[in-house]
Amino acid sequence: MLRPEPHRLCALLSAAALLLSGAAACTEANSDDASPVAISVDAAAARHPISPLIYGINFGSTTTLRDLRVPLNRSGGNSASAYNWRIDARNAGKDWYYESLAVDPLDINDQFGDRFVILTQAAGATPIVTIPMLGRVAKLGPERQTLASFSIVKYGPQPNHDVDGHADAGNGMAQGGAPITGNDSDDATVPDDPQNEGARVASLVRRFGGADAGGVRYYALDNEPSLWQLIHRDVHPDGAHAQEMADKVLAYSRAVKAVDPQAQILAPEEWGWQGYFYSGFDQQYANAHGFDHAPDRQNETGGLPYVPWLLTQWKKAGHPVDVFSLHFYPQGGEYAENGAANTPAIALARNRSTRDLWDPHYKDPTWINSVVALIPLMRHWVNTYYYPGTPIAITEYNWGGETLMSGATAQADVLGIFGREGLDMATRWGTLDPSMPVYKAIKLYRNYDGNGGAFGATSVEATVPDPDTVSAFAALRESDHALTLVVINKQLDRQARAAVSLAHFAGSGAAERWQLADGVLSRADDVRYADGTLSAVLPPQSVTLFVLRGAPA
Repeated sequence: MLRPEPHRLCALLSAAALLLSGAAACTEANSDDASPVAISVDAAAARHPISPLIYGINFGSTTTLRDLRVPLNRSGGNSASAYNWRIDARNAGKDWYYESLAVDPLDINDQFGDRFVILTQAAGATPIVTIPMLGRVAKLGPERQTLASFSIVKYGPQPNHDVDGHADAGNGMAQGGAPITGNDSDDATVPDDPQNEGARVASLVRRFGGADAGGVRYYALDNEPSLWQLIHRDVHPDGAHAQEMADKVLAYSRAVKAVDPQAQILAPEEWGWQGYFYSGFDQQYANAHGFDHAPDRQNETGGLPYVPWLLTQWKKAGHPVDVFSLHFYPQGGEYAENGAANTPAIALARNRSTRDLWDPHYKDPTWINSVVALIPLMRHWVNTYYYPGTPIAITEYNWGGETLMSGATAQADVLGIFGREGLDMATRWGTLDPSMPVYKAIKLYRNYDGNGGAFGATSVEATVPDPDTVSAFAALRESDHALTLVVINKQLDRQARAAVSLAHFAGSGAAERWQLADGVLSRADDVRYADGTLSAVLPPQSVTLFVLRGAPA
């Protein structure tokens, strides 16, 4: 049975009392009035290793990688689909007026080549390099000038153009709103193929060594290819067919492995829910006709969803893909690049929608309108359609709210879920700055004390009554036999009293307490625990790490 939250019930009663007597009936309940949140931790149950590779990011600087002790750094995104390694240039596609630009050596988000490998390895991290499969890559003018796929001089006036840089670059739309078609792909790009990308890998091997000798180990094959018709319509105006993608992954994987047999291939790097089930061609078709008679689903995949069908084709071809990788972003406004979505409703949704990653009973309330349970789904797909036990990766994700505590609590929740659910690899999308609460949430897991203090590497059982209100994750640390416990209070304006019961661990002692609250990460007073019970008050919108030392009982 659903019950009003205590503060809402209080407001209702107060309003009624004012009508009857002119005085308020009660004040908002505080943590002392509410029942404690019962958290159960069993250090002997549900044990499994946590992959260190789940704490990865995209485009991390050397300083950030070191401070957060990040193990994995990905160079991806839309520009990676048209990166020309021979001239160190990229085409931004729809993201920036379809311009081909020389890479800025000082901009971390502009690194797709050798510099990215150098800065990543300087921090002791492992790079993921993206290999384009689009078939066209950027070209530049004679003096490395920017070129435009939709030149205003050549194709006429357009409703929008680059007023801050290359003024001749239009947005590819004709007056009246119709897209410009029939443009010349040679205006700003040149052809690319597996042989050229194989030569790129050979260049990396010559400079850094092979995958088994300290060189680049991971290669991601392109970036969200079922959106090429949207992002790179200047060179690929028609959505990619399922067969095209099956064949391209096979060809580019072979090109990489012919040069470096120990290299690991990540694919298909698809963008989200529709991109899991329908090819780019079917998604484009559905814009006008709906999905009921999607051509590729009927004619190419035999009724199978797009990604599972790709896995079947790659399995028939041998073992071209080593890591099954997808992207995921919540679709209810949680991930937004402006402040418009930073409302209390979005903050609550941000911390509730993390259930999309794991919960088979949570139906996504957005246009997805389905149970997602992404990590179990990915595991099911590789076990059913590919090779059981194949590593699974989420190489782009972001729950938004970087500068808000609701973003920090969601980020901490996501990392806990990744470890508990057995995800193999993950890299968070988006720029990180040490001032961000989200940055500090990652640091709480990886380097909370600035001296390498980290969440444990062996996940153990931690259960809570309602993960939408308070969630918890526990792990054992091998180096000092500590039990590490992250407790997240997702409530926006209410403290929570946590009552943690401990099984199969030392029944009494002192726990270090590291806490992220009000945007500040600090060490709080230690907490004594006895008789297998730890009690603590959790501030609203906070993440608390308890470090309990002592050998498991």
